[in-house]
Amino acid sequence: MFEVKIETSFSSAHHLLNYKGKCENMHGHNWKVEVTASGETLDKSNILIDFKLLKKEVNEIVDYLDHKDLNTLEEFKGESPSSEFIARFIYKKAKEKFPNISRVDVWETVSSRASYFETK
Repeated sequence: MFEVKIETSFSSAHHLLNYKGKCENMHGHNWKVEVTASGETLDKSNILIDFKLLKKEVNEIVDYLDHKDLNTLEEFKGESPSSEFIARFIYKKAKEKFPNISRVDVWETVSSRASYFETK
């Protein structure tokens, strides 16, 4: 099994719904995102996925989130935009273009990370 990972980042604001504590108030993060693709087969160039293409697609997704109030985005309306929810959002969008996406990790701080992946 092969794995390829890329990292990117974005900044945005949000507040959690149905939550009691500081995070129910508007606040922001400099989010770090890691996207993993997995597979057993390499192409004729012996690569699983082109880093350049994967970075381009993932950067388009995070650019949509960058410098936004996540609570106001259509995809997040009425939802609590937690790190877990954001990881799933990025995963689903990236998987539309690259079916071998296997995991997305989102850090809201250097010590707090949420992941999303699907089991088969």
